[in-house]
Amino acid sequence: MVKIGNLELGEFPLLLAPMEDVSDPPFRAVCKENGADLMYTEFISAEGLIRDAAKSVQKLDIYDYERPIGIQIFGEKIESMRQAAAIAEAAQPEILDINYGCPVKKVAGKGAGAGILLDIDKMQAMTKEIVNQVSIPVTVKTRLGWDENTIRIVEVAKRLQDVGVQAITIHGRTRKQMYKGVANWEKIAEVKNHPDIHIPIFGNGDIDSPEKALEYRNKYGVDGIMIGRASIGYPWIFREIKHYFETGEKLTGPDLQERVQVALKHLEFSVEWKGERKGLLEMRRHYTNYFRGIPNFKPYRSKLVESENFLEVKNLLEEIAEVFENAYA
Repeated sequence: MVKIGNLELGEFPLLLAPMEDVSDPPFRAVCKENGADLMYTEFISAEGLIRDAAKSVQKLDIYDYERPIGIQIFGEKIESMRQAAAIAEAAQPEILDINYGCPVKKVAGKGAGAGILLDIDKMQAMTKEIVNQVSIPVTVKTRLGWDENTIRIVEVAKRLQDVGVQAITIHGRTRKQMYKGVANWEKIAEVKNHPDIHIPIFGNGDIDSPEKALEYRNKYGVDGIMIGRASIGYPWIFREIKHYFETGEKLTGPDLQERVQVALKHLEFSVEWKGERKGLLEMRRHYTNYFRGIPNFKPYRSKLVESENFLEVKNLLEEIAEVFENAYA
């Protein structure tokens, strides 16, 4: 049984990664229904929380059906992160997660996210302040290092564990790699299998199929897997991995009716939560995967991403269910 503090997550939990403009409540809802064991919010700016910025505060929204859930925060100032941790805890998540992995220039370039991998002393000091501030378990998501010359991930994990972090998710790339190349799970395994590490270690990077999930679970011995990009527009990845673990057989993918039904639910919640314009805009990245593999689908995809009217998109989805009725038969 994998545990973060007193929180029990099953034998081998599947985690939904915190992805900016993706891992919001509408998307988390459909991932939870399809088997995600633990989900994280989009990363939330510490400065935004302290200033009570509307965008940051809205990201604190969590719903009972999502539990257990973690709120993830990022920032470069220790005092700001400490204050933000207190604000996040008041939203009553089960876990508080610290983002030490975001590679984007506007974050990492300021010393937040993966930028803090250049200053491990500061990373440890910041983490200690946050752990001391809150009463819920603190976890961390990070990368292997800033670049191939600064990979000190075993030392990082030991120092984070020493100040009270209760689980670490490691993306198997450096900041310099961004999302290119192949994730290095050998380095993740070095942390997991180190005799001084006794907290759960979750692996992240390149898991895009049930077969790969099983291979990496067996080969690298991690306590669970975090899934990011492979879940975008395809929340069924979680249930397919679980089915493969249990039976050794590939689960038949969702048929067209289910794809439309889930896309509609996702869309409706998105518009309800964010408003029509932003809700429609942020759904656009999901349609390609929701309907991947349908022949001659491009004209419909174009209409879905160009429309600025909720009812028009809803009608298009219902039309897709009829026009492509036998697409996945």
